[in-house]
Amino acid sequence: MIGVLALISFLIFAIYNWKPVEVTLWQNLVMETRLPVLALLAFALGFLPAWTYHLSVKWGLDRRVRALENSLKHTALARHHEPQAPATPVARGVDTPVDKSGTGPGETPDPLSPVDAGGEGEGSK
Repeated sequence: MIGVLALISFLIFAIYNWKPVEVTLWQNLVMETRLPVLALLAFALGFLPAWTYHLSVKWGLDRRVRALENSLKHTALARHHEPQAPATPVARGVDTPVDKSGTGPGETPDPLSPVDAGGEGEGSK
């Protein structure tokens, strides 16, 4: 929508300003052109560097996204192909011993869980 408005406004500008203009490039080199052509040339000289910079940044970000997606895919495939440990059946009605940290008999206690060391808490005296 904005591009269409810009194009229509440029066409109106070109119709009302179709005059020859002399541009001195060097002392003895003079270029005669129409004013809308000069305006388009000035726009292109300002737009092209910014557009090429935008494309290079987009290309770099696309490469990073593809690399992260491939890394995620390979990680998921590696986890899918890992051998699964067989689940140990739990007998119903049989209590398993649990230490004070809330872990099972073969597990290491969570370092962030509150544990009273050797029963030396507030209520043990």
